[in-house]
Amino acid sequence: MNPKKQPAREDLIPLWQMLNSFHPIGKGIELHLLKSIYCSSIPKGKYLLRNGEVSDSLYFIRKGLMRGFIKEENKEITTWFAMENEMVSGIRSFLLQVETVENIQAVEDSELFAISYADLNKIYEKYPSFNITGRKITEFHYTSAENRAYITRLHDAERKYALFQEFYPQLVNRVQLTYVASFLGITIETLSRVRAKTSARKKTP
Repeated sequence: MNPKKQPAREDLIPLWQMLNSFHPIGKGIELHLLKSIYCSSIPKGKYLLRNGEVSDSLYFIRKGLMRGFIKEENKEITTWFAMENEMVSGIRSFLLQVETVENIQAVEDSELFAISYADLNKIYEKYPSFNITGRKITEFHYTSAENRAYITRLHDAERKYALFQEFYPQLVNRVQLTYVASFLGITIETLSRVRAKTSARKKTP
């Protein structure tokens, strides 16, 4: 088995910035993370995690775009998107170390930094203050999950798409429409009509 490649310290600056935006991590935690984090790359269309597997690592996206989805019969239902400077994992699977029901796929060629479940928990045990960072990140992702749930429960397709534009402006022209439609819970035909209406309104003086 090839040894896991560790990132250069300077490549981790975006990760340090993200962590410190939640709670200062300090040099001790930074050095411990530097020894524990490894690099991973996922080509476009390939899977980071499949239904039935256990998510044994937590990932930070250095470059690229990922999506989570579940399958119902032969239909894929996109449940979330994650891009640069965001964390990604099968959260329930990772936290409880149980099999996941979702799939995680690279929408673009993606470069990731990863830390294993075991190594992350060693840092939590050694540095109690890092638990504050973990809690605040969890709170942030819970809030994001609430936003996603709110969008999908709406009945009006135009309102759904308007909120998608509001919450995820960076993704509007980056994600293929079939994924956006499944995320919003509407057909691709409905999404195309809504986008056409939205575009026409913007052009109206």
